Amino acid sequence: MPSLKPLRAPDLTTTTTTSTIDEVERPWNVVVWNDPVTPMQVVVVVFKKIFGYADNKATALMLTVHHEGRAIVWSGAADKAQSYCVKLQVAGLMATIEQDAS
Repeated sequence: MPSLKPLRAPDLTTTTTTSTIDEVERPWNVVVWNDPVTPMQVVVVVFKKIFGYADNKATALMLTVHHEGRAIVWSGAADKAQSYCVKLQVAGLMATIEQDAS
C-alpha cells in the first residue's frame, strides 16, 4: 500500500500584487509659431487644407498665432500630432509638438 502524505495547506503568507496603470496619456498639442515671412492668408489656407477647418476657425487660429506668437492648432494622439506637425512644416509653417501640461 502506498504511503499517503497529508494534504498540505496552501501557503497563505505569499502575497500576489497586481498593479494597474490608470495613468491616461496626456494629449499632444500641435503648436504653430508666428514668423515674419508667411502671409496670414496662406496660414489660413494651410489650416483649412491640413485640418479641414472652416474659414472662421482657421482665421481665428491664424490671428492667435499673429497676436500671441503661437497657437495650439490641434490636440490628440502623439503619432497624429507628429504627422500634422510635419505637414505644417512642409507647407512652410513653423510648427512643433508638446505634451499637454494638464
